[in-house]
Amino acid sequence: MLFDVSDVRKEGDVLIEQDMNNVSDEAARRERQMMIGQIAKELGLSERQVGQAAGLLDEGNTIPFIARYRKEMTGELDENSLRDIEERLSYLRSLGERKREVIRIIEEQGKLTDELRGQIVGAVKLQEVEDLYRPYRQKRKTRASVAKEKGLEPLADWIMEQRRGGNPEAEAGKYADPAKGVESVEQALQGAQDIIAESIADDAAVRSWVRQYTASQGILVSEAKDKEQESVYENYYSYREPVHKMPPHRILAINRGERENVLKVGIEVDAACIHAHITRKLIKGPSPVKELLEAVAEDAYKRLIAPSVEREVRGEMTEKGENQAISIFSGNLRSLLLQPPVKGRRVLGVDPAYRTGCKLAVVDETGKLLEVAVTYPTPPHNKKREAAEKFKELIAKYGIQLIVIGNGTGSRETEQFTAETIAEIGDPGLAYLIVNEAGASVYSASKLAQEEFPDLDVAERSAASIARRVQDPLAELVKIEPKAIGVGQYQHDVSQRHLDESLKAVVESAVNHVGVDVNTASPSLLSYVAGINSTIAKNIVKYREENGSFKNRKQLQKVPRLGAKSYEQCIGFLRIPEGENTLDHTPIHPESYDVVSRLFKELGLALSQIGSKELAPVLAAQNPEELAARLDVGVPTLRDILESLQRPGRDPREELPPPIFRTDVLKIEDLAPGMELQGTVRNVIDFGAFVDIGIKNDGLVHISQLSSSFVKHPMDVVSVGDNVTVWVLSVDLKKGRVSLTMRPPRE
Repeated sequence: MLFDVSDVRKEGDVLIEQDMNNVSDEAARRERQMMIGQIAKELGLSERQVGQAAGLLDEGNTIPFIARYRKEMTGELDENSLRDIEERLSYLRSLGERKREVIRIIEEQGKLTDELRGQIVGAVKLQEVEDLYRPYRQKRKTRASVAKEKGLEPLADWIMEQRRGGNPEAEAGKYADPAKGVESVEQALQGAQDIIAESIADDAAVRSWVRQYTASQGILVSEAKDKEQESVYENYYSYREPVHKMPPHRILAINRGERENVLKVGIEVDAACIHAHITRKLIKGPSPVKELLEAVAEDAYKRLIAPSVEREVRGEMTEKGENQAISIFSGNLRSLLLQPPVKGRRVLGVDPAYRTGCKLAVVDETGKLLEVAVTYPTPPHNKKREAAEKFKELIAKYGIQLIVIGNGTGSRETEQFTAETIAEIGDPGLAYLIVNEAGASVYSASKLAQEEFPDLDVAERSAASIARRVQDPLAELVKIEPKAIGVGQYQHDVSQRHLDESLKAVVESAVNHVGVDVNTASPSLLSYVAGINSTIAKNIVKYREENGSFKNRKQLQKVPRLGAKSYEQCIGFLRIPEGENTLDHTPIHPESYDVVSRLFKELGLALSQIGSKELAPVLAAQNPEELAARLDVGVPTLRDILESLQRPGRDPREELPPPIFRTDVLKIEDLAPGMELQGTVRNVIDFGAFVDIGIKNDGLVHISQLSSSFVKHPMDVVSVGDNVTVWVLSVDLKKGRVSLTMRPPRE
């Protein structure tokens, strides 16, 4: 035998497999291109931008790295655009998987037509796919399935033929058979109607139209379950609003009231209009079964379509509310994290309380804990004299320049006491500051805090955290679970997974925007650097402790588990202020160090001039476009390099105004309409902003009072941490509420 048949079979199998792979690869490429085209259209970007971004993401690059160091490839897409692409790409890929699964299931049932396949493949939303799949989904026992088991499907088909002649009762009489469970003509007709009603309810086009009509024309109605019951939901005890006009915060408020069993909520819609639409689709013309089909249309909507469509529409409303709430929380969190650090001051942190006393913590300029103590200036103890002596002792002993008070229980009494003590001392350089202590208790009870301060109790750790929050808000706040930092609205009412993902992305963005000193950063801070996970972060700190401070960026390649890809992603965001190479203290990536060398050679400069006063104006005078062509480098990259070299070691947060320091306390009784005050924005929500003006409760600037011109959303005007000038509009002493305005009074 000249050859073995089995070898031929093997070769044939290989060729077939290769052909199948080629077909599969080609299909995958087409699907990917369709996704890229769809995303580009949705986001208003070019297909090249989306394609390059998708490719970089698929290669495992992080969004901060792509946004900063791959600008030429993406056309300078920012982090927000890249996250939008990542999110849509993930959605569309999941959608593609679901389409394939649905097609497979329907094909196995032997019911897949070319038309149905085309509809499924062309669907752009998961809801569309599920609507198309609905008739083929395995259902639990329904009235229609019971009727089919009794053999009534042919009767339903006869009715749907809508013949001009014939008698429905006479036709139904053929199926009346007690042995099959059909006791009468009426039961036979009812069973056939149930089959038709389910068919209508499963029709994708009908469901889509009803859903769209309900969303655009429906009225959300909220009523009290007990009108005598007092609650925070009284505004919604008898409330009506068009579904499409409801603002996100109101959706979530009503949802919460319903969840707490205070409100009864539903959607009212013109059922007659929907019946008419279904009837037009269903009835072909005059026939003996017309009245039967009209009844079927009404039953299909009322019993089968309306309940599920209302759930779907309310689900979409909730998703809208959640997305907005998460967006607001994310924006507020970023502003809070990027508050300017108060450097070069020794700080006395105060965690106020009543019964257990005020815990004190002194930290030096670097945040090192020097001493802790406890005093009792607040009720029920009221030991103000002893507390004042302790304050004065610590202030004198450590040269305290700033007292930082948490805004928790007893904060305003502690603030009053602090202001009186500062007045007694009479030092013009001494001031106090109220900070948001949200999350401090979460941190102080955490394993991280126990490791950091093993000899302190929970309240003492909290006082130390409060003190450090002003010295470096970012470094301290990253130790706390992001959602525990109270700068949102309805954060407990949203998808916690989505919230966690969004807030983690915000922290990551803020950390990489500022950059991290690799020789002082905690594992918590390092873990948010692009490409670094918690294990690598701990390994960096361990290597630092065992080998001393890092002298250059290359040393980080020796850290266990920090591989080539992680190094590429993280190294540009890690800083070494006192390192051997000045460039290691800049955001310039080591891959561009050669560009810097060629740049300095081109301009006749020496690298030793980096950081000097004479260098900045020389670099500022350069034309990036012309210079980039000579250096054979991308314009965006060169532009970033020039900016970094002009201000090496720059902290972008330092360009923001510092927080407002106070020396005296203000009471609500001191306020009067028209009074001008300086305040700090503590929280921004859909309907306005809360501003700390130095009284017990923050004042509210309603969205209508944020500006003399129209404001679409408060975040367009103010951010958390902003110092603002406000005027008192009204004061409610009984409720302790103050209404403020940022619109200057007329002269």
